[in-house]
Order: sequence, then structure tokens, then C-alpha cells
Amino acid sequence: MTYQETVNWMFSQLPMYQRDGSSAFKKDLTNTLKLTEHLNFPERNFKSVHVAGTNGKGSTSHMLASVLQEAGYKVGLYTSPHLKDFRERIKINGTDVSEAFVVDFIKHNKFFLEANTLSFFEMTVGMAFDYFSKEKVDIAIVEVGLGGRLDSTNIITPEVSVITNIGFDHIQFLGNTLEAIAFEKGGIIKSNIPVVIGETQDETKSVFETLADKHYSEIIFADTKIKKEYKSDLIGSYQLKNTKTVVQTIKILRNKGFEISEDNLVNGLLQVVKNTNLKGRWQTLHENPKVICDTGHNREGLSYVMNQLLNEVFDNLHIVFGVVNDKDLSRIVDLLPKNASYYFCKPNISRGLDAELLKDYFNSLGLKGDSYNSVNEAYKTALLSANTNDFIFVGGSTFVVAEII
Repeated sequence: MTYQETVNWMFSQLPMYQRDGSSAFKKDLTNTLKLTEHLNFPERNFKSVHVAGTNGKGSTSHMLASVLQEAGYKVGLYTSPHLKDFRERIKINGTDVSEAFVVDFIKHNKFFLEANTLSFFEMTVGMAFDYFSKEKVDIAIVEVGLGGRLDSTNIITPEVSVITNIGFDHIQFLGNTLEAIAFEKGGIIKSNIPVVIGETQDETKSVFETLADKHYSEIIFADTKIKKEYKSDLIGSYQLKNTKTVVQTIKILRNKGFEISEDNLVNGLLQVVKNTNLKGRWQTLHENPKVICDTGHNREGLSYVMNQLLNEVFDNLHIVFGVVNDKDLSRIVDLLPKNASYYFCKPNISRGLDAELLKDYFNSLGLKGDSYNSVNEAYKTALLSANTNDFIFVGGSTFVVAEII
């Protein structure tokens, strides 16, 4: 198979949570354990940092990778979902895994993958760990896909575990209270492995402390421990919490023998986009009118984004907005400004919510706008409608952003 045929097979033959939703979610590590044994346990051949959380785990993972790259290490980075190309999920020093490796991995393991009905995410995790092992990375930053305790990535024994924060997302899988969600994400805490918590929250603090105590793990709440503020090229006031999480994590890695200077830390935080090719975090797409996109999509993520929007100066606000069909709109609608023109659209995936349904719901609550046949049509209409001093925001879903970038 060619690369495109291989990727099409991965997407179409096996369930993929980002596309199909609950049908692709498995609360079980059995398949992942089978796969890693089949691959001869590649995750044992490199050091790692495990990153979980409701919001900020992607930015935090990229920041950590950038800092370690500045320190001269060969750094693997596993994240999800991708925006444009599947290969974005698996990187070494900012370079995507090669098409040839993806093709060869599937070719050589296809019989096993089919025989054991592995999910899209399970096989992707196995591919990433196999790649990092064969390329002999010094350390890999591994972002949790969904939850933590039963996530496919949770077969690693990291140098340090990181949990950015806890919010209401994927409640159909993780629980409908912050405490329940914290327990699931806290499942990445391992025996005698330190854990960094990015944000101290009253509802979740005791959950994490109990788990850490059970595993004899040192626990550090970064937002109360780190006083110095560091700048990052990832724009947005909400990144301040992520930088503190990174700084505390780097302190632990230093204690474990990693040589990371203060200059490495400062420069790594300032060159995240260049070092890792991160996209979609308060990213500027156009000037005059200014166009910003951001992949924040749950209540906490959108709250950070909307607060950042308040710092912008403009004449009129235009919002290109689309969501997936399992999104609880009642949890986000109050965050969105009423003094804006909306361009409702459906991301081009089966889980996308019909644009007309989205429009009707938002219109009934005072958020006015029209629906469009595609994300691109909505975006182009917004560009044509906006004046030079206006502001256009594109978001609501990772998939909406992906179609614009």
C-alpha cells in the first residue's frame, strides 16, 4: 500500500475515537499489552514524560519537547489528534515520522492488528513507541489520548507524570464529577514516580494527594510552587499555567540527571513553534482583518480563549464556529459573546454537528448568524464580510481549525 492507502486503511478499517466517538472507546489495556509484547516492549527502551489533563496537555507536551531539544536531547513527541496529516502525531525533534515508517509498520504488523481488532489509537501508540525505540530517542514526551488510567499510553513508566488540570470533558467515559475525572486522569500516577499537578483545584486536590500517597509518589502543585513567570511564543494568557507546569517538570528532570540549563529553559519556551511545529494554539492566520484560530473546544478551553479575546482591540467581531455532535452546547454557549456575527458550519467528519441545528440552537439564545455548507464557505464569507479593523475567530472544534490551517 502507498502511504495514503495505509492511512485510509487505518482510518476506515478500525474505530477512531476522534471520528466515531463512543464506538471507538475501549476501557481496557488488554489489546495494548498484547501489541507491546508483539513489538518486544519498545516502550522499555527510552525514557519518557507522561502528560495528562483536560486542557493544556498538548501545549505542555510541546513546551517540554522544545526545552529538551534546546538542551541537546533527541526528543520523541507523541500527541493527538492531528490537524492535517496523521504523521503530526509522532515526531522526533519536531520532524514528523516518515511516510515510509508508517507504511512499513502497518505492512509488517497488519495481520496481528486485524487478528486482534486493535483500535486506531492502540495501533498508533504502538507505532509511536516502536518508532521512538528504533530511532533511539533520549526521551519521549507522551500525551495521553483520553483519560489516563485506561488510556493506551499508560503502559509506560515515566521519569515524571504530569497532569495539567481537570475539567468537564468526555464525561460519558470519565465520569460526571471533577473528582471522578481526576481519578481517571490520576491513573497515570505510578509507584515512586513524582507527579506534577499544573493547577490546584479544590475538588481534585485531595484525589491526587490520595493517589500519590498510595503510590509513594512525590506530588508537586506547580501553580503554588513556581513563582517566577516565563514567557513563551505560544500566545495567550492561559499559557501561563502551562509554563509553570513545564518549569516544575524540568526541575524534576534535572534532579534525575538531565542537563538542562536556565538558557535551555528560557529559549525552549520561546521557540516552541519553531522547535516542534505546533499549530492551532491562538495562531494568527491573517492580518487586516486579524484572524485567529484556536483548538480549545471544551468549557475550560473555550473559557481561556474567550478571555484572551477580550484583550484584542477591534471594531466588529466575527466568529466561525462548528462543533461535534456529542458536544453539550449548554455548557459552552454562555461563554460566547452575543455582540458578534456568527458563521455556523459543520466540520467534515461523521461526528460533525449539522450547521443548521447549531444555528437554530444559538439563534434561540441570542447569538445571531447564518449556517454554511462547509467550514471553508463560512470562513470565506467571514473574510468578505469583515472590515480591515475587524477580528475573526475560528474555532469550536479541532476539526474546524484543521480545515482552515
